[in-house]
Amino acid sequence: MNFPLENISEILDKQISGFRQYKLAETILPIFVSQNLCDMTGYSKKELLSDSSDLYAGLIHPADRHIYDNLLNQISTEKTSNSAEYRIIKKDGSTLYVRDTMTVEKQKNDTWVAYSVLTDITALKSENDNLRFLNETVPCGMLKYSCEKNPKVTYINNQMMKMLRMPKPRRGEVDYLEFYKDNIYLMIPVEDRRKFSRFLNKVYLSGAPVAGEMNVLRCDGTKARLFGWVTKVKAADGKEEFQSVCMDITEQYHAKRTNETELYLKALSDVYEKIFEYDFVNGTVKYISGGSDTFGRIRNLPMHMEEATSQWIEHAVYHKDRTHMHDFFANIYSRRVTRSGSRPPQIQYRAITSSGEIKKYVGIFLKINDSVNLFCCKQIIDEQEIDELRNENLALRNMQEFVTRFTEGVMAFKIENNNVKPLYASDNVCNFFGYTKEEWFAMAEKSCSIKEFISQSSIAYEDVKMLFSTGEAEFTYFDMKKNKKRLIKAICSQKNYDGNSSCYVMLYNVDNGNETSSDIVEEYSQIYIRTFGYFDVFVNNKPIAFRNKKAKELLALLVDRRGGYVTSEEAIGYLWENEPANAVTLARYRKEALRLKNTLEEYGITDIIESVDGKRRIIPEKIKCDLYDYLSGQEEYAGLFKGSYLNNYAWGEITLGELMNESMN
Repeated sequence: MNFPLENISEILDKQISGFRQYKLAETILPIFVSQNLCDMTGYSKKELLSDSSDLYAGLIHPADRHIYDNLLNQISTEKTSNSAEYRIIKKDGSTLYVRDTMTVEKQKNDTWVAYSVLTDITALKSENDNLRFLNETVPCGMLKYSCEKNPKVTYINNQMMKMLRMPKPRRGEVDYLEFYKDNIYLMIPVEDRRKFSRFLNKVYLSGAPVAGEMNVLRCDGTKARLFGWVTKVKAADGKEEFQSVCMDITEQYHAKRTNETELYLKALSDVYEKIFEYDFVNGTVKYISGGSDTFGRIRNLPMHMEEATSQWIEHAVYHKDRTHMHDFFANIYSRRVTRSGSRPPQIQYRAITSSGEIKKYVGIFLKINDSVNLFCCKQIIDEQEIDELRNENLALRNMQEFVTRFTEGVMAFKIENNNVKPLYASDNVCNFFGYTKEEWFAMAEKSCSIKEFISQSSIAYEDVKMLFSTGEAEFTYFDMKKNKKRLIKAICSQKNYDGNSSCYVMLYNVDNGNETSSDIVEEYSQIYIRTFGYFDVFVNNKPIAFRNKKAKELLALLVDRRGGYVTSEEAIGYLWENEPANAVTLARYRKEALRLKNTLEEYGITDIIESVDGKRRIIPEKIKCDLYDYLSGQEEYAGLFKGSYLNNYAWGEITLGELMNESMN
């Protein structure tokens, strides 16, 4: 028995999800939209219907418009039913994922009509699309967190919870996951939070993924070392978010650090007679290197730090120097000295040997990591050597160019019969001597003369000879990147080296690359770029006098791209908008790019631009810019934008429109 559907109009209008009817003519237009579609999108029927244009098409996400157009074209030409998935933007600005299913029917008057039904698949897409290239079975931790000042964790996979040793919550116990959800910085050690913040800021401004290593705090209070990637994306709801994928490299990291420390100790033990390890976390001290004297019986035996040191001072140090030594170590225990970052604390004292003699010694505290320091001491032969220890520019006086890029790292190499054989170098040291990491390790298989070894650097052979004659030296240099003076120490295992026996040389930063907040401010205060209003560039608060307008405009274009690469063709389209990219304009563009480079060289800031295969970009982390500060979302920069942007250049109106929209939201 058949029952007629007397309320068919009401069903189509209110019950069928997102129902529309199209007339397939020369111009394809919706001729009916349901109330259900209006409720789904937030628009009225009047706003979705027109006799001259497809107003519904205006709801399609710009990136998906081609999908919708292809669907209409296919059903119109082939007269077959089909479906497609795309996004539509609701009136309130939120985004919906929909599956559009269209069926085609020929009417009695030989006209064709298409019927469309929308299915909301937003929830399904949100579950399947986010990080779909990885799942819970792979050994990678995955995180999603908001782009806020204090980012909130919105997703964490099981592997990441295992890396953090996060226990399952029990009644009455702390739920660590809830803590992390409110603020991701809670899983970052306090001393690394500034670094992590700058890391996220770099990703946000550049819009490109960044990889690196980072310490995290496990729930049991221990630290883990992770290597991973961070990228900024737009979530399904249109909001920006960070996504991270990381691996636990804690074991490899500690193994590498152990190996580096062993090589470090080897070099130190060739210079200093005794080395003690002070562990400030466990409050212990142990004798780790030196002769087989009284201390030899307690080698590698942890002792209570303050008690053992006090007993050593009372039994071994000359009575007139004991108060001075007690005060020195009291400052060490309080970490007032080791935290300063200016230079390693040193002390000269007299000690009584096993034979009853009184001899002069020098001791120095060298930082290994945040918790461990080494106290190294050796005998001072005469007053001349005391003077040498005070001379910070004793050797390597021609090192300024060599050390301007030196920030941290250690190295060691063996010299025998005037030939050099590299033993070890941390990643950022090899190129100081003009070698790649691969070339450095290749040299470790053979040896070359000292002159050949230093030939690719600015080190003078005479200065190297001076270092060998003294055994050790400290010297200062100006770190251009940090905009501050730094201190380096070089150690040779033999004094008065004659080039006919084995010795070791080690070079390392004795201030351990410590950064204070003022250092960070100085690093960014060198270069300031103003985009709000007229475009200008300031170096140390002085404006750059560009001699060529197009070169200045090219720099403005790179800044506007916020770290993205600009091709030659794109740059020509902006700088000479009415001229096509051809051999003539390409040659003109290269000339302007060279002029820009020459201008930046005059001010010593060429490193703010990166060039790869003809493409150029600004490096956001090397400049301070009002646009980047404003877009960071921090409250202190909220008032920077006052309605004008790159007034010098008409093409700046595109970004100006974006800024105006954002300021009104």
